[in-house]
Amino acid sequence: MAAEKVRLAAEKATLLATLYGRALDARSPCPLLGDTLAAETVGRIDHDFRRTGITRRTATAVALRARFLDGWAREFLARHPEATVLHLGCGLDTRVHRLSPPPGVDWYDVDFPDVIELRRRLFPDRPGYTMVGASVTDPGWLARIPRDKPVLALAEGLVYYLDRDAGRALLRRIAEGFASGQIAFDALSRLGIRLQKLNTPVRKAGARMVWGIDGPADLLSISPRLRCVTALSAFDMDGYERLSMSARVAARVMKVFPSMKHLAAFYRLESGPGGAGDRDPGAC
Repeated sequence: MAAEKVRLAAEKATLLATLYGRALDARSPCPLLGDTLAAETVGRIDHDFRRTGITRRTATAVALRARFLDGWAREFLARHPEATVLHLGCGLDTRVHRLSPPPGVDWYDVDFPDVIELRRRLFPDRPGYTMVGASVTDPGWLARIPRDKPVLALAEGLVYYLDRDAGRALLRRIAEGFASGQIAFDALSRLGIRLQKLNTPVRKAGARMVWGIDGPADLLSISPRLRCVTALSAFDMDGYERLSMSARVAARVMKVFPSMKHLAAFYRLESGPGGAGDRDPGAC
């Protein structure tokens, strides 16, 4: 089988970095995520992945982020075995194959048409799984999704690339378009956006991050149907002891300063009729 030639630029090119990070983790003696399909897929792509800027040291952070969001997804699907999953900006993530959701789950991987065409050539199909070729901020694709089940919207490595107004409109459509569900994603603060030149894979891809989120208040103002379940600093994630010594030292220093602690964070929002008024102040 001929290797796939991939020509992607800017934000789209970052999907090669995260794929390579998961592949390096899978090839390590003690993997965190164990994404063997990612490792197999890298072997099928004609690309010098060293150009992504991902190394064995930085691959650990990629695997940690994916594992963390996998955990939230597993929790939701354990409570809702009949659900709709919207995997926004899926890139070449193998999450649907890693989680192998139950038969009652309708899973939609959404990304630009050329990315979805690449996915079709690289990954196997499976029951209950649909690939949608569209910009995630285009209202048209979401209007075609059935609304008869609780929804889980997942976005890994996506939100900070969205225009703020378009991103807020997307989250509002999801929160107000389904009877209930959750939206889970990682984000950067405004300071994190200003420091993006320090992110080697982003810089090498020529990508640009634009939307910074400084806490739950920035998100709860999107819709009265949203409440914050979890807002967690990335530096408080389980598994940080597996990072390099320099990364662990940097994390400890950043946690001391409030402006740095939430430089990178994970948010889990719940949508439903209760809205922001039901937010548990201790949770977020």
